[in-house]
Amino acid sequence: TYKPASCPPSSPSFCVLQSLPQQKLRTWLSVLECVEVFAEMGTARMWGEMGRWTIIVLIQLAKAILRLLLLLWYKAGIQTSPPIVPLNREQQQPLHPEGEPSTYVGRRSSRVVRSLQNTPSLESRHWGSPQQREETQSRRAEEMNQPPTPLGLQETIAESIYVTRPLLHLLSLGVWGQRSWKPWLLSAVLDISSLSLLSDLKDLNRRERAELRRRTILLLYYLLRSPFYDRYSEGRILFLLRLLADYVPGVGFITRPLMDYLPAWQKIYFYNWG
Repeated sequence: TYKPASCPPSSPSFCVLQSLPQQKLRTWLSVLECVEVFAEMGTARMWGEMGRWTIIVLIQLAKAILRLLLLLWYKAGIQTSPPIVPLNREQQQPLHPEGEPSTYVGRRSSRVVRSLQNTPSLESRHWGSPQQREETQSRRAEEMNQPPTPLGLQETIAESIYVTRPLLHLLSLGVWGQRSWKPWLLSAVLDISSLSLLSDLKDLNRRERAELRRRTILLLYYLLRSPFYDRYSEGRILFLLRLLADYVPGVGFITRPLMDYLPAWQKIYFYNWG
């Protein structure tokens, strides 16, 4: 019932064994993250605001259950995003195709060069030597296939706070309303508390360090979330974008569409809070 996750042929020794149910949970979690925005917008168009908030609650509840199962039952450690490592097609390309030598050794100079038959297309060409490419692929495979860092009680509580934060935010919206500051403050406190408790964790692997950096950067989203955005950020952000569009040549091609897109983006829950 076990099989390797994301195991490149070049370095099978770095594979992390995951149970088949665990891989299925990660797959379903990835599917939910891919369709959540479409589901929200489609439900709002068909059944209005009541249907929209119903599907938001159901999706966030399903994601929280899946993440808690991975965290508490399968000991998957810090939940990374995306849940499944994206396919690295460069690593999947065989360095030594069967029947064809990948390199040529000069008779006089003994210099190793790549054979013409194994030269990739210009867009995916690696300008280093074949040996450098093998070393790079092995190093990346080792980094991406490291086992999750074991979490203690404090770190497990911190990760549980992060996983359940969307549900607590939705509950507070239902209690205090969308115009209240309490849901915004509650969500911000939970995110900051989770990051503070996880900051003491040492010896994280590459994906886990990247995930904590991503969560720290995402704290800037609170500047774009209501009611802070409605009362403070909106006017200043639009003024800055308009200033750049009017006085910096060429920037208007980016800032003007962004000004039109911001109100629509801000109204979609899974863009703003998901």
